[in-house]
Amino acid sequence: MKDIVYFDAAASFLKPESVIVAEMDFLRRHYANAGRGVCARAGAVDDMVARSRRRVADFINADAAQIVWTANATDGLNRIVHIIEHQFDISGFSVAVSDLDHHSARLPWVEMLKRGKIRKIEKCELDENFNIKIDSVPKSDVLVITAMSNVLGIAQDVAEIIRAARRKNPNVITVVDATQYIVHKKIDVRAWDCDFLVASGHKIGADTGVGILYIRDSQKYMPDKFGGGMVLRVDEADVVWNNPPHRFEAGTLPLTQICGMPFAIDELESHRPDLDLIKYMYDGLQKNPRIKILSSRDAAILTFVIDGMHPLDFGAYMGANNICVRVGNMCASWVHRCLGVDGSIRVSVGPWNTRQDADEFLSVVQKTVK
Repeated sequence: MKDIVYFDAAASFLKPESVIVAEMDFLRRHYANAGRGVCARAGAVDDMVARSRRRVADFINADAAQIVWTANATDGLNRIVHIIEHQFDISGFSVAVSDLDHHSARLPWVEMLKRGKIRKIEKCELDENFNIKIDSVPKSDVLVITAMSNVLGIAQDVAEIIRAARRKNPNVITVVDATQYIVHKKIDVRAWDCDFLVASGHKIGADTGVGILYIRDSQKYMPDKFGGGMVLRVDEADVVWNNPPHRFEAGTLPLTQICGMPFAIDELESHRPDLDLIKYMYDGLQKNPRIKILSSRDAAILTFVIDGMHPLDFGAYMGANNICVRVGNMCASWVHRCLGVDGSIRVSVGPWNTRQDADEFLSVVQKTVK
């Protein structure tokens, strides 16, 4: 069978060998539950979880107590809503979002509005290049920032957006979806001054089933899930919660996936995706008059539509030629509406992709779109 050309890294990163080896070794030789045993093997798993947490913290310039393990970024974004809801009376809250948002960043707040639990949702304006207009960030109680759109692939100036929001409301709670940004750019949560941040492990080469949730004031907030491992003491009348981050981690953690996370980070820091390939393919596609490119040449991804061809048809044809791309609305309906299309075709690269892959892609496109 012909080798697959995988141009869908933005949907899920292929796994480096070091991640696969580490997880297999853990499952074969070191597996035990965490936080529930006193034997040497259980203690070693506790140490592994702590080391992985510290590696994630270092990766985004946080403290280990600020890093909570989640199932993925979607899980983290939903949990943030409930963590905030448990801490504050949010009935009068306004929440600012943008049309760059992935569904998971905005829909939980839309649901809260539908249930009458918040007062309103308003949108940050986008400029002519579909970036958040910093001077027009609305006054709000919660601000949701998509640090990089999974359709347009341009990094937002998160620090400046947050500074603009805090000038209008010093107490604004800022939530950053860094799921795409974290692959291509260094994150510094201290410099950004954000209150919450989420990312998914599988987007950076770790396994599915693990994500990270950064909570700046983790001691301040109460848990949103309840069960084993997140309490210090329970009696008939009272509960004493565990210290952060453990109070936010009820139940057994995704231990195998956590084991692979530091190896994925190490690989990513050593081998970021080669975005010159995006420019190369951009230049190749631009020569075809039927192709309308939606993203910019210096973006982290390449997104386009084809006159007279549905994205799903194009994706199926590419798949038949052993080339994987993403087609559809990328779980980002709002930005597609801004662009005047229902869906698009997205090409995204990983460290494994080569110029030969790009040439093969362009060759198939040339044969398909005449």
